[in-house]
Amino acid sequence: MATANRAILALDLGTTELKAGLVDLDGHLLAGTRAGYPLDVDGATGQAEEDPAAWWQAIEAAVGELLAESAQGRSADAPGSPPEVLAICVVGQGPTLVAVGADGQATHPAIVWLDRRATREATELAVATGRSGWSLGILPAARWLERHAPAAAERTAWYLNAWEWAAFRLCGVAAATVSLGQEPLDRSLVGAAGVATERLPPQVASGQVVGGLLPDVAAALGLAPGTPVVAGTVDSFASFHGAGLREPGEAIDTGGTSGGFAVYWDAPVEVPGTWLAHAPLADRWFLGGAMTSTGKALDWLGGSVLDGVPPERLIVEAAAIAPGTEGLLFLPYLAGERSPLWDPGARGAFIGLTLDHGHAHLARAVLEAAAFALRHVASPILAAGLRVDGMVVTGGTARSDAWNQIKADVLGVPVAVPAILESAVLGAAIVGAAAVGTYGSPGEAIERMVRIGRRLDPVPARRAVYDAAFAAYVDAWPAIAPIVRRTRDVQQPEPI
Repeated sequence: MATANRAILALDLGTTELKAGLVDLDGHLLAGTRAGYPLDVDGATGQAEEDPAAWWQAIEAAVGELLAESAQGRSADAPGSPPEVLAICVVGQGPTLVAVGADGQATHPAIVWLDRRATREATELAVATGRSGWSLGILPAARWLERHAPAAAERTAWYLNAWEWAAFRLCGVAAATVSLGQEPLDRSLVGAAGVATERLPPQVASGQVVGGLLPDVAAALGLAPGTPVVAGTVDSFASFHGAGLREPGEAIDTGGTSGGFAVYWDAPVEVPGTWLAHAPLADRWFLGGAMTSTGKALDWLGGSVLDGVPPERLIVEAAAIAPGTEGLLFLPYLAGERSPLWDPGARGAFIGLTLDHGHAHLARAVLEAAAFALRHVASPILAAGLRVDGMVVTGGTARSDAWNQIKADVLGVPVAVPAILESAVLGAAIVGAAAVGTYGSPGEAIERMVRIGRRLDPVPARRAVYDAAFAAYVDAWPAIAPIVRRTRDVQQPEPI
């Protein structure tokens, strides 16, 4: 019987922060926390790297906080006692390459999915394997490492994704996780492209127990040695579970630093420029795409542009501005763009600025741009004959009903706000609960563990304004791209 004295330790190793939770077997968040770490980005070279040691420090701190918080929150019949942790499941950012030695220590900074240096290697692997894009996973970054940092490559025992690295540190077993419906690449073809395939670990299915928590790690974290460590998955798949997606027509806004849209369907449908993949449930596929910085754009505005204005304040001020932002439009391509442009050279822009616009208008334009980006990905999917019955909003951006309402109005569909906004954390708990036999399948766990907190319907009176603004949004980048490319090529003089 599922009770609150047993829980799954769920960790989401995100791009800029770890999100962690103790989730009971009924889907209640007993304790939650987060811990940030630096992202080293160099726009000139395309570099995006992080230090896995900082990730581990975040994990240790977060687990300690969770255990303390859950002990304080327990009922009087078990004062001071945290729940029994039945399993640990880590999900996370990806594809992010972590090259590690046999001891689990990184031999090179992690090459984050935002990194743009492995373009040549991705092309070579596509030619060799017949696969492209994210289906290549961490392999382009691994080949880049071998070519440009051979000494680090020589010290490397395993090439791992971020969540696979965390599982390795926890249980000492290196394993590459394979999600439902995923077709692993032929390693002989990968080797022909120059990747050292002996550094690719054995494969296990997502949701399989990889190993038991190592005694020294257990002592450091305050957990029981031997606690099952479950193979996780990429954070987007975990978010699908945590948002409750099961039926065709159910969609998600993944929120977070980058942002993304996906809708479930009961058959594979090819839509040009759109991702199509098997969903992490039987007999389901998803179509959609991920953006690069729609979520990060508001932090950028408040921090880099407005010198420290909190995002929460910006959202409140933006809510007072009328839909359409008095003619101001924002393109959120601050780190290039993935779906649906697939243009790493894309750049952000405010269009239509006047003396009448203030920082509240800038904030409103950023919020609306995130919604336009979702609609931009959804539009060709809808044109192909699929439907979107509603969209679940997740992540930090879903904390704002003002932003949620903008998304409902722009897309013209009801928006559901789950009780646990960190859907990847809940998704990790769902995977973990199914892995240890609490539920017969992830689908059953989703049904039992996910709850919707509230719903927002689109306001029909705003549709015409947003239709016109969205049309301008779609036309804007093709119109200004030639000018942006010219300005990017201008040689900057040395400062005097």
